[in-house]
Amino acid sequence: MNRKLIMTCVSLVAALALGVTAAIAGTVRGGADPGVTDNSILLGGTAPLTGPASQYASVARGAEAFFKYLNATKGGVNGRKITYKYADDAYNPAQSVPVTRQLVEQDKVFAVFNSLGTAHNVAVRPYLNAMKVPQLFVASGATTWGRDYSQYPYTIGFQPSYQAEGWVYGKYLARTAPGAKIAVLFQNDDYGKDLLGGLKRGLQRSKVKVIAAQPYEVTSPDVASQIAKLKASGADTLAIFATPTFAIQAYQFANKLGWKPKHVINNAVASASTTMQIASSAGQNKLVNSTISIQFLKDPTDPKWKNDPAMKLYRSIMKKYAPSANASDPLHVYGMASAWTVSDALKKAGKNLTRESLRKTLDTFTSAGNPFMLPGIAVKTAGKDHYPVEQMLLQKWQNNSWNSFGGLWGYRAS
Repeated sequence: MNRKLIMTCVSLVAALALGVTAAIAGTVRGGADPGVTDNSILLGGTAPLTGPASQYASVARGAEAFFKYLNATKGGVNGRKITYKYADDAYNPAQSVPVTRQLVEQDKVFAVFNSLGTAHNVAVRPYLNAMKVPQLFVASGATTWGRDYSQYPYTIGFQPSYQAEGWVYGKYLARTAPGAKIAVLFQNDDYGKDLLGGLKRGLQRSKVKVIAAQPYEVTSPDVASQIAKLKASGADTLAIFATPTFAIQAYQFANKLGWKPKHVINNAVASASTTMQIASSAGQNKLVNSTISIQFLKDPTDPKWKNDPAMKLYRSIMKKYAPSANASDPLHVYGMASAWTVSDALKKAGKNLTRESLRKTLDTFTSAGNPFMLPGIAVKTAGKDHYPVEQMLLQKWQNNSWNSFGGLWGYRAS
C-alpha cells in the first residue's frame, strides 16, 4: 500500500471517528445517561388506563397536557422538550414490574415519573434504585417514600403522606366531635393502613375512639359484609379509606342498611371526579353531604377558584392539549401540579443533566410558586425530611362540589 493510499485511509478513519463522536455528543450531551439529548428528556411511568382504578388515569393525562403546554410555550426545560411515555399496568403490581423494566431497558427513559399506586411503586422501587434511575414524585402518599429515603435515595413522593392525612382527620374529629365513635373501612395494604394509623395518632389523648375497623382486598367483589359489621359496631362516624369503586359501594350499602353516620373520605377518592356524584345518586344526597376530606391542590369544582388565574390557565391547557378529557376532574390538576414540580426540579438540576445531578437536587429542594397548589404550600425537602408536601386544607362536600374551609394544617413526620 503506497503512502498516499495510507494517508487517505487514515483521513477517512479520522473523519469517521469525528462523525461518531459528534453523533454521540449530539445524543447525550449534558450527561451520559439514557433519555437525555441536546433537545429532549424522556420520562416514563405507569398508570391504570384500564382496570378497577382506571379513574386515576387522569393523573397521567393531566401531566401529559402540562408537558405539551410547556414544550409549546417555553421550549421545555433548559432547551430540552419533555416527552412523557406512560404505560398501562391496570392497577396490578404484577404488571407494574415488567412494564417499568421495559420503560427503563427498552425505551431508555431518563427517569420514572408519576407512576400511580402504593403497592405498584413499592414493587419497582428496589429495581429502580439498584439501576440508579430516579423514581420521581410517586403518585401515592405512602409514608415509606419519606421514611425510607436513606435506603432508597432515588425515590421521592409528592402528595401529603397518608399518615399525615389520617392525622388531620383525627385532630379535626377530636376538636369538633367529642365522644364520636368511629368505624373505618380500609384497603388492606400500606395505603389503607397508613391512613388508619394516622387517624389513630391524631385521636390520641382525646375522647374520640376508633371502635371498629374492617379491611378489604383490592380483588374483593364488594364491601357489603364489611359495612354491615361496621354498622353493627354502633359507630356514628364512618371513615372510608379506599379507592373510588369501593368508596361508592360503602355509601350505597350504608344507605341500604339505613345507616346514616357522618363521613370522612380520603383525598385519593375525593379527588376522583365522579365518585361523589355517583355516591350522591339514588336519593343519597343527604347521606353524602357534609362528607369531610382534605385538599392540597386547587379544585376546579370549588367555586372559590372560579376566577383564579391558575385555574383559567389549567382550563386553557386542558382545552388545547386534552380536549376530550373532563376538565372538572381534579385528578388532572394533580397531574399538572406534579408535572410543574418535576419541570422545576429538572431546571434546577442544570443544563448538564444527569440522573445523579437530579438526585442531588432533590436531596435539598424547595419548589415554591406552583400555580396549581393551594396558596402557602411549597414542595420542600431537606436533611432527613423527605416528605415534600406537609400542608393541606380540610374540605366539605356540599351542593355537588367540594368547598375548602379553615386554615392550613401542617404535619411533620417524626
